[in-house]
Amino acid sequence: MKRNKKIALFATGLMAVSIMSCTKKFESINTNPNSPTDAPATNVLANAIQNVGANIYDVWANMNEPETYAGHLAKIQYIDEARYSFRTGTVENDWTYDYRILHDLQGVIDNGSATPNMKAAALTLQSLVLQIVTDTWRDVPWTQAIKGSGGFIAPAYDTQEALYDTLTAHLQMAADLFKSGGTDDLGDGDLLYNGKVEKWQKFCNSLRLRVAIRMANAAPEKAKPIIESIFANPTDYPVFAGNDDNAFIVWPGSDPYFEPWYDDYQGRDDHAVSDVLINQLKSTSDPRLEVYAQPAATDGAYTGAPIGPAGSLPNIGRFSRIGARFRENPSGFTPLQRWSEVLFIEAEAAAKGWTVPMGAAAAYDAAVSASMTENGLTTGDAQAFLTLNPYKTEADIHMQKWVALFKDGHEAWAEERRTDIPLLPAAPGSAYTGHTRPPFRYPYTTKENTLNGANLAPFLAKVKDNFWGQQMFWDKRTNVQ
Repeated sequence: MKRNKKIALFATGLMAVSIMSCTKKFESINTNPNSPTDAPATNVLANAIQNVGANIYDVWANMNEPETYAGHLAKIQYIDEARYSFRTGTVENDWTYDYRILHDLQGVIDNGSATPNMKAAALTLQSLVLQIVTDTWRDVPWTQAIKGSGGFIAPAYDTQEALYDTLTAHLQMAADLFKSGGTDDLGDGDLLYNGKVEKWQKFCNSLRLRVAIRMANAAPEKAKPIIESIFANPTDYPVFAGNDDNAFIVWPGSDPYFEPWYDDYQGRDDHAVSDVLINQLKSTSDPRLEVYAQPAATDGAYTGAPIGPAGSLPNIGRFSRIGARFRENPSGFTPLQRWSEVLFIEAEAAAKGWTVPMGAAAAYDAAVSASMTENGLTTGDAQAFLTLNPYKTEADIHMQKWVALFKDGHEAWAEERRTDIPLLPAAPGSAYTGHTRPPFRYPYTTKENTLNGANLAPFLAKVKDNFWGQQMFWDKRTNVQ
């Protein structure tokens, strides 16, 4: 498989640098050939950004499973993943790539010569990846594992509760480093914001909001002060203020540097927009329908596909494929975080009675409008939608946030598990019976069980049918299995 070829290419060492960029920098930055195990920090940053886009938000780690678990997409050919029939090699690959990125960024963080802004950027990106890792597997090795060659061959596991404390502490550290006003340049390796440190600062604080709101139902005493302190101090802790702040990796669009969903589109036709999402968009007269989806080939209607059905799907031409903006642009984008998400977080905080600048209704309106304009629609489109679909309860915030997160399967899956919105059943075609919801988690790797089995054992014992069992610490749903 193509993904296995990619692994062979990157398996030469944690600090080997294969550089990509939104510009010619993808081709022009190279590891110092005289010091291959001590690459310049800007090169390591570039490699990490590229790997996040290519290997965490690609077809294997994003489209096939998180986006189907979250209810955005359905598979219409090779449906196994949407039915929770996983490939052990894919699980191994995801774990390997995630930890490789974490280790590479730790090398920058631990480097005594790292400048304040570079260290802060590395902490920010590492926190993004670490949150995805723990929200995927729950309890994972971290404190001992991140020590790398100077650490432990069989590292102990950290609980998810402890990992969230780590995330809040590391992002606070990064936020304070950015706040210090360092003038150091991130170099040509900044493939995310092209050297605009102030945008990295906004990304850092926006990510702090994401981490905090995830804990809102489980540890409000931790979440509330983080959210309130950020919104109370926009000078020191600015957040996204427009769609031009979005943390999007924008791809060059030339071979081999295609946006990952487009790269899959060139040779595959395995995905359609789900019936859950299509029906939601139709029921609310949402103008994003024509952006997110395409009319079905057979009749020109917008028709979503079932997620993980039993049996085969004849005549797949009757289902709506993914909209061109998201999959048919070689120079497309990988969304790490959006402005609309920040506004939805503010809306939820307001709905909970926490102190934030806008009220729940105003923040909800602003969030929906931000999503509409991000997708090329007008303020008039947004206002017409909001007239038909005004804010009523916190459930409206969760549903519209889920809609706006399209293409970010990791965040959409996490939020669906946290809120139970939309309410999704387990896949009808799943071989695992007796479950009432999509997966709570992702399977642990076979290698981890073989090589680190003693440390894994107490956590593996809490898993049921690979995907269920113990819920995420922030998932407080009851009577689900």
